Amino acid sequence: MKWTDARARMTAACAVLVLLAAAARPAKAGSLSADTIALFPKNVGEFAYADLKQARTMKWFPALQEQMLPERFRQFEKFLASAGVDPNTQVEELAWGLVPQSAAKEDGKASTGDVPESEQIVGIALGNFNPDSTEAYFKQQKLATSKSRGYTLFAFGSGVGPNDLFFFFIDSSKAAFGHKQLLEKMIEIRYGGEEGLLRNDKLFNLINEVNGSGVVWAVLDASYTRLAMAQLAPEVEQFPEAAKLVQHMQSMIISVTASSGLEGKFQAVCAAPEDANTLSQLMTAGLLYKKYTASKDNPDLGQLLDQASVTPSGERVIIRLSVSDDQMTSLIKKNTFSFKM
Repeated sequence: MKWTDARARMTAACAVLVLLAAAARPAKAGSLSADTIALFPKNVGEFAYADLKQARTMKWFPALQEQMLPERFRQFEKFLASAGVDPNTQVEELAWGLVPQSAAKEDGKASTGDVPESEQIVGIALGNFNPDSTEAYFKQQKLATSKSRGYTLFAFGSGVGPNDLFFFFIDSSKAAFGHKQLLEKMIEIRYGGEEGLLRNDKLFNLINEVNGSGVVWAVLDASYTRLAMAQLAPEVEQFPEAAKLVQHMQSMIISVTASSGLEGKFQAVCAAPEDANTLSQLMTAGLLYKKYTASKDNPDLGQLLDQASVTPSGERVIIRLSVSDDQMTSLIKKNTFSFKM
């Protein structure tokens, strides 16, 4: 995968944090209900959640959002605001999933051994919405819409472009957004015509494990785990023996908690305990190399990596990172998180 493709994928996951608004107060911070999870397609390869209400209490969050958000989604924010949806102050919870392009087709099934080369996105914001006012605005402005089983899908763009995004109101408390094909599949799941994420035993079990564990959490299947390793720890794959271990990785669980700073926990699930032990050693060496290269241009990043811990635990490799508010502010100032397209 080209670096520009990798940046686009990484940016997409962050950009959706500000797509839609008007979410209700969560009953439990960082926890998502099973009925919401059930609406997502079965073939989601990466599933994530963000508690934006808590994230906004962090003093550095606006600057981070500004740094990571691509221009196209800024335009989408303005578009939503003009339709009566405030994307900056009302979002409190958001869940989204990524589906490999090959698996997004009607009968497509992506191989678990394939690293995704392209993908589509689908997500849900929870809240209190006024669908009638939005529909009235679209009619008045003669903007593109589409119909599916009685639902009105509102287009951002012409409504016919392959990358055009849509959103619709599942009901007055849920709004869905993403690519049209996946939104239509979500509607079919709601009517029982398609299988949802609850039928994906491997991914759903991981979701149950991490659900409620932090301000941001995510689970990745085997293919997205390999993609994440290539993006987040490219130094590891410089070791010949690491390539085989990465190819046999099963999944990854990510959770981030926040108080006076951030605590990140990455759990890479390997095929066997022996693999986890070996990969742990290689990842420790990779972090040392990355720390050395980063220390010259970005000492704060080097210090962060120096504080990271890597430990094997059964079939898993657990990586922990701690970032203080001051460190986060410094990293943002140096454009550490600038992944714009």
